[in-house]
Amino acid sequence: MFNEKPKALAKKYKEALLSDVIPFWEKHSVDEKYGGYFSCLDRDGTAYDTDKFIWLQARQVWTFSMLYNRVDSKDKWLSIAEKGYQFLKEHGMDASGNWYFSMNRRGEPLIQPYNIFSDCFAALAFHEYYQATGEEEARTIAIRTYENILDRRDNPKGQYEKSVRGTRPLKGFALPMMLSVLNLEMENILDQKKVEQSLDRCIHEVTEIFWDDKQKVMHEYVLKNGSYSDSYEGRLVNPGHGIEAMWFLMEIGRRRSDQKLIEKATDITLNLIEFGWDSEYGGIYYFLDAEGHPPLQLEWTQKLWWVHLETLIALSKGYLLTERSESAKWYQKVHDYSWKRFNDSDYGEWFGYLNRQGERYTTLKGSKWKGCFHVPRAMYECWQTFEELAQKE
Repeated sequence: MFNEKPKALAKKYKEALLSDVIPFWEKHSVDEKYGGYFSCLDRDGTAYDTDKFIWLQARQVWTFSMLYNRVDSKDKWLSIAEKGYQFLKEHGMDASGNWYFSMNRRGEPLIQPYNIFSDCFAALAFHEYYQATGEEEARTIAIRTYENILDRRDNPKGQYEKSVRGTRPLKGFALPMMLSVLNLEMENILDQKKVEQSLDRCIHEVTEIFWDDKQKVMHEYVLKNGSYSDSYEGRLVNPGHGIEAMWFLMEIGRRRSDQKLIEKATDITLNLIEFGWDSEYGGIYYFLDAEGHPPLQLEWTQKLWWVHLETLIALSKGYLLTERSESAKWYQKVHDYSWKRFNDSDYGEWFGYLNRQGERYTTLKGSKWKGCFHVPRAMYECWQTFEELAQKE
C-alpha cells in the first residue's frame, strides 16, 4: 500500500500545513498598510512585486476562513481573512459587480474583469468568510457573484472575448470544473434545485463531453456542440487540470452516495496519470497534445507544484473511496517525487516550478499565478483523507 502508515501520513500533512506552510503566509504576505496580500514572494518571503491579483486575494481569504471554520477558530486567522475580505469588497469589483483581474497595491484597478475565474474565487471566498463571521453582506455578494457566473457561463469573457465568433466556437473545461466545486462549497446558501441541476450539468460535461473515452484524455477545449476540434486548442491536454476535477467529482459522488461516479472519477484519474507521467525523468507534464504532436506551449515539459498536489489529493481520495491498489501505488510514486523536489525545508512552503529533469526552474514561492491556495488546500485535504484511512484501519 503506502510506505508509511496512514496515521503517520496524516501527521506529516498536518504538521506541514500548520508548522510550515501557513506560517510562511502569515509572516510574509499580509499588507498591513493597504490591506489584502502580497503574492509575489521570493524564496525567503521577500515581496518582489506589490500588484494584487483578484483570484489570489480571494483564494487567500478562502484559505484563512477555511482554516478558521474547519481547523481552529484562531482570531489571527480570521483577522488575516478579514484584511483580504475588506480589501476585495472595497476595491475588487466594477460598477456592475464584475471582479477585476488585478489591482495595484492601493487597490486601483489595473486589468479589466475579463477573467471569470476572478469571480469564481471571489464567490468561494465570500461564502467561506460568511461561514466564519455570519457577515450578511459577504453572503449577499457571494450569491450575487455566483448568479453572475451562471449568467456568463456561455460567454465567460463577454466584451473582452477576442476570437471571431462562429469560425471555431470553443468552450473550455475549466468553467464546468470550477462550477462543480462552487456548487459543493456554496450549496447551503443556494437554491437546492438549482444546485442539483448545475451539478448534473457539470458531471455530464466533464465526464461525457470533455472526457474522451477513446483517447483516454481530458480535452481542455471542445467545440460548442461538444465535438472534437482538430486544432492546437482542441488537442490540448493539461493532465493536472483533469485530475483536480476528479477529486471534485469524487466528493460529489460521496455527497450523493454515487459509487459509480466515484469509480469513474478514479478510472479517469488513473488514465490521466498514466498519460501525463514522464517515464524518463518522473513527474507529470504540464501540457501535452492528445495526439502526440508538439504542444504549442513552450513550457509544456515543466513540472508544476499544483499539478502534483492536486494529484496527491485525487489519488489518496481514490484509494479511500475505492480501495483500489493502483491509486495507492501511484500515490506513493507522486508523493516520493513531489516531497523530494517541491518542498523547501529551509524557508518553508513549496517551490512552484521545476524543469523536465526535476531541477528548480525558479525559487519563487508566489507570483501572479502561485499564491496561498494549492499547497495549504492539499495539505489539509490529504491530512483529512489519511485521518479517515487511519480510522478505517
